Amino acid sequence: MHGFIPPERFFPYLTWTEIEQMEDRENVVIVQPVGAIEQHGPHLPLVVDAAISVGVLGRALNLLPSDVPVYALPPLYYGKSNEHWHFPGTITLSAETLLGVIREVAGSIYRAGFRKLVLFNAHGGQPQVMQIAARDLHQGYGDLLVFPLFVWRVPNATRELLSAKELEYGIHGGEAETSLMLSLLPEQVQMERAVCEYPPAMPEGSLLSLEGALPFAWVTRELSHSGVLGDGTKGTREKGDRILQSLAESWVKVLQEVYHFQQPGG
Repeated sequence: MHGFIPPERFFPYLTWTEIEQMEDRENVVIVQPVGAIEQHGPHLPLVVDAAISVGVLGRALNLLPSDVPVYALPPLYYGKSNEHWHFPGTITLSAETLLGVIREVAGSIYRAGFRKLVLFNAHGGQPQVMQIAARDLHQGYGDLLVFPLFVWRVPNATRELLSAKELEYGIHGGEAETSLMLSLLPEQVQMERAVCEYPPAMPEGSLLSLEGALPFAWVTRELSHSGVLGDGTKGTREKGDRILQSLAESWVKVLQEVYHFQQPGG
């Protein structure tokens, strides 16, 4: 049941008495992996974002010192994926439903005496949902510290391995995700079907972008026939291994910081 997560760090394997007797529960870190079940082109499975969330977290937890108490909840496989719903197989929740699920999970964690919750999200279509959930939860439970974090937003090897074009436009099923899946679930990657497809270029000098400081709303069908945004053909297992290790090492540092974190001015 624990998959990539070390069994001793898998929250559902605990008993209620072990939780009741757990020391310093208010500083124990609970991590909720959040992914999606959505299309990632003809070569990658629907499970990409969920697999990356759990896979990166599992590698980080294997590297984490044993005296730092961090436990992983079962992943939320479904996310807000309506930008991909024109492609068969995509399963999406509304933002309201996803917010409700996170809110109720967090409430249960709070009742158990925990006060630090990480929302460990790997789907690029829902960081804003995580941020809204975190702010509302902290507003509702003043001593609950919630961290709405995105798997890719830590130092990692992609800047060394990917071109500038791929770093900017390879946001879905491209070189990075393909490489990481070749490291995590190689038997589920069909490289013979990989494609390279970039979105149409913005006008020269435009301040607007697909993602970033000044984004515009889009759905994938408008930007890609294959469902891919990036170059999946350049993905390799070697690159994936390097990306996975670099992400995990950075998340070890983040999880340690969360464990020691105290709310400023609190």
